[in-house]
Amino acid sequence: MLDRTLNMPGEALFGRTDGAPVGWAVSRGQVGYPEAVAAMEARAAAIADGRAGELVWLLEHPPLYTAGVSAKPADLIDPDRFPVFESGRGGQFTYHGPGQRVAYVMLDLTKRRRDVRAFVAALEAWVIEALSAFNVKGEIREGRVGVWVERRQPGAPPREDKIAAIGVKLRKWVSFHGISLNVEPDLGHFGGIVPCGVTAHGVTSLVDLGLPVTMDEADAALEASFAKVFGAVEEAEAPLL
Repeated sequence: MLDRTLNMPGEALFGRTDGAPVGWAVSRGQVGYPEAVAAMEARAAAIADGRAGELVWLLEHPPLYTAGVSAKPADLIDPDRFPVFESGRGGQFTYHGPGQRVAYVMLDLTKRRRDVRAFVAALEAWVIEALSAFNVKGEIREGRVGVWVERRQPGAPPREDKIAAIGVKLRKWVSFHGISLNVEPDLGHFGGIVPCGVTAHGVTSLVDLGLPVTMDEADAALEASFAKVFGAVEEAEAPLL
């Protein structure tokens, strides 16, 4: 097990060197995947050119599958179930849909640290800290991407289910894509793929764990934990589609 818990009070774990706040935008309703990717890539390019500030963009997608750069065709079990999109992010197949909070993270690592491993670890720490607000212990596993929870039932061996996925890309040291947290998606929709290429474990959500968490409550936890890991945020407009 890898430890991504936060135990350093005070300065943010992966904060900006100048302390400038990050824009925090939330889109209501479902946002189409191609439109979101186009807007995200345009914003990332503007950040790299100094024409725009950093942004975290929270949204929901309609049901769809995305294929990361390491996706294996055999892991797409039901290709006709939902639209499938090629994605430039790292990782394999993943599902997005209603009830899942997607957070696209557009940060300038030249203002932080040019350290990809440290950046991914900071994303993991962000999700784990957010889950702790609901007394959920998120964990990282060597060789498995994302954030996991251990589930125990009397008379049965413990099992581990994935509750959040992480997949990012960097261009000119500006990140895009990001994380997805399962709040209350239809978990049956994951059945059309092998999520992130892992067959020995399942998926879960906050509601599946017995926690009646709303999307607004999940957003509040993500915002508070983001500040601890990456620094202060300020309200911003979502990208134009």
